[in-house]
Amino acid sequence: MARLVKFAVVALTLTTACLAQEPLVTVTQKGKHKWPAEEVDKIYSSACAAVQREFGGDHAVRPRVALILGSDKNSVNFDAGQVLLIKWDRDLFAQGVVVLAFEDLMTVERRVRIAKRAVNWTDATVEVAKMAK
Repeated sequence: MARLVKFAVVALTLTTACLAQEPLVTVTQKGKHKWPAEEVDKIYSSACAAVQREFGGDHAVRPRVALILGSDKNSVNFDAGQVLLIKWDRDLFAQGVVVLAFEDLMTVERRVRIAKRAVNWTDATVEVAKMAK
């Protein structure tokens, strides 16, 4: 029994280590597009750090992002975690990462909590003209 537990712990540790080595940014290109791999990683890290400083507090923001070059238009696919660019553009990539990092930061529970707070504030607001009556 002890051997089985040891085996399970080792297997879990190795699986975690392997998952941690998967890149956070994957790049796919349609056609012959040039992109600076080192800059992609730096911009990704910087954008995530900026979102974390601005909004995150102690929550680590590290969404998996797929950069697709050679797309028909510049856009972000939230569901797939993709930044689609016609050609490499560092500013648009940074904006895409910021949007996806913010999306990662805003959990469903947090969105619901903020929405409820907004509705409560709406109900708590009284117009000055109505108070005079």
